[in-house]
Amino acid sequence: MESQGKTKVVLVTGATGFIGSHLIDSLLADGHDVWGVSRSPSKLKKRWGKGVRALDSLQQVPESQPIDVIFNLAGAPILDRRWSEARKQELYDSRLKTTEAVLGLIERLSGPAPTLISGSAVGFYGSQVDDLKRGEGAQPSHCFAHKLCHDWEQKALQAENLGARVCLSRTGIVLGGDGGALKRMLLPFKLGLGGPIGSGKQWFSWIHIDDMVAVLRFLMERETLAGAFNATAPEPVTNEVFTRELAARLKRPALFRVPAPVLNLLLGEGAELLVEGQRVVPARLEEAGFEFRYRTLERALAAAVKGG
Repeated sequence: MESQGKTKVVLVTGATGFIGSHLIDSLLADGHDVWGVSRSPSKLKKRWGKGVRALDSLQQVPESQPIDVIFNLAGAPILDRRWSEARKQELYDSRLKTTEAVLGLIERLSGPAPTLISGSAVGFYGSQVDDLKRGEGAQPSHCFAHKLCHDWEQKALQAENLGARVCLSRTGIVLGGDGGALKRMLLPFKLGLGGPIGSGKQWFSWIHIDDMVAVLRFLMERETLAGAFNATAPEPVTNEVFTRELAARLKRPALFRVPAPVLNLLLGEGAELLVEGQRVVPARLEEAGFEFRYRTLERALAAAVKGG
């Protein structure tokens, strides 16, 4: 049964994040009733006014309130600082504890269980140094990134025991000019200071923000879908190719290679995600009939970095 076109009550955790805010824009444009959860509900009110019901806790949702869909997107940023043991625990807790709270909400709601679309990442597959394409059934390598995503997914899947349909979005690097990883890269590249990371041969699995939102909406609307889905464009590229394409788009050189030891100093264990990467493809999404608007990096960067 398809539910496309029906107005829904949708709750979004991580509502002020890059993905969450773009998702809310899309949901509001189609007339859905959106509840946003954020540690800074004032940011929600500033951006959307009364268009979004702003909450700072899931406890504020009345148990009699019907909720059709929950998008669970909350989590501390992965690569904004070095992975100390304390930081790794913060990354873990920010995802697992929020998901635990989502389970608590689903359990206490008096109506039918909502659909849960919960975040994950391509880090599920761990750091990989080969060229193998990895669909959803691929075997991961075991590292902190894998444990983080695995445990996050397993926690979300507990909602099935409460009657919920659960989809997991294993997201790649999300590209958009107004936020996320690309926005942080633009200044050094514009200054001519960009360059490949390490060998540049590691794979870079990406998705344009518009396709990311479309994937989440697709999972919401296709009620027969469940389980893990790779939210990545069909054509991942190496870091070297990504660097070359971005520099060309900005009409700048990209000569300053970033040595792996420098990243190790800056990010600790987290540097593995950038130095090694993984080649991930959206096998299940394409099997389900999802159509990407931005299949190639060149097209995605042209849209995200308008005007060069």
